[in-house]
Amino acid sequence: MQEDPAGFEELEHTADWQLHVWAPDLPGLLEQAARGMYALAGMRLAGGSAARRERRLDLSAPDAEGLLVRFLSELLHLSREEALGFDRFHLRLANNHLEARLSGVPIEAVEKEIKAVTYHNLAVQATQRGVEASIVFDV
Repeated sequence: MQEDPAGFEELEHTADWQLHVWAPDLPGLLEQAARGMYALAGMRLAGGSAARRERRLDLSAPDAEGLLVRFLSELLHLSREEALGFDRFHLRLANNHLEARLSGVPIEAVEKEIKAVTYHNLAVQATQRGVEASIVFDV
């Protein structure tokens, strides 16, 4: 059985939630982290004929860890303020600067609230699979 080139899995954590993500490259890692965060929260997006909405993000950070936290934090903000969740990601990255075009729909429900994305033990690392990170969420 061949392992998926990109994905996410929940890890045991004593008080908060932890997610391990991997992908061939950093843009893929950002997308998997977003999908994993939505899955942890039990987010359900409107289906069927819901009108799609587009958002653009233009983010910079000093390093990959900062970019990951900023990206996920922006998605959390959009989910709270605009009740939007995204399922299509077009991400361009150059020199720790991210240009993101996101497409999504209104959120129908969220089972569990994520308060914040943390830097706790966060490290984006190059591996044989590409890049990997474990992210801790404050709940």
